[in-house]
Amino acid sequence: MLEVAGLHAFYDKSHVLHGVDLTVGEGEIVSLLGRNGAGRSTTVKAVMGLVEARGSVRWQGRQLLGRRAFEIARLGVGYVPENREIFARLTVHQNLLLGQKSGRQPGRRPGGWSFDDVYTRFPHLAARQHSPAGVLSGGEQQMLTLCRTLMGDPALILIDEPTEGLAPQLVEQVAALLLALRERGTAVLLVEQKLTLALQVSARCLVMGHGRVVFAGTPADLRAQAGVRREWLEV
Repeated sequence: MLEVAGLHAFYDKSHVLHGVDLTVGEGEIVSLLGRNGAGRSTTVKAVMGLVEARGSVRWQGRQLLGRRAFEIARLGVGYVPENREIFARLTVHQNLLLGQKSGRQPGRRPGGWSFDDVYTRFPHLAARQHSPAGVLSGGEQQMLTLCRTLMGDPALILIDEPTEGLAPQLVEQVAALLLALRERGTAVLLVEQKLTLALQVSARCLVMGHGRVVFAGTPADLRAQAGVRREWLEV
């Protein structure tokens, strides 16, 4: 269980998050929605120890604030950044191997992701597993980033804008993967712009505005709140 309470975050003197509260349960997908600049990406970065923050972030009873990102990863938290951050000169297979080596720890739960799992689900990666990751298309690099994190078998995965710039076919693959994560009992905190996708896969949706959570409810609740969508989501 992830429990975030009274989370404030800062970039130098800029106060970005103003008391964010949220929870993510085992095997639950929770989506963070909102316009650009609402604080969604900063929230997942704060959980991952990548920005200055105060408040409380507890994962499986352990306080994460004050820990470094690699320490948080070793506690079973995976992070998929929006800007991909692949190792361009390494092959696809080597990128995946790095995810496995850096994330998976002795005594972790069985049934983790394997190379066969990844290559079966994303045949484009299988076909190019020996190619440098830098020659992949933008969509393929996004898939590689996501799969590299999965290879570490995280119990919680923070995913920042996985479908941005993807073709519709790849968006469908991401949706199927998110549902597969849920079936495997992996908790997901998802930052997503595509409302349709978020409503499809999420157990709960949180809408952010001005660094705060301004709405929390089920997808059905959000569908019924036209005023919330109009004020905080629609352009």
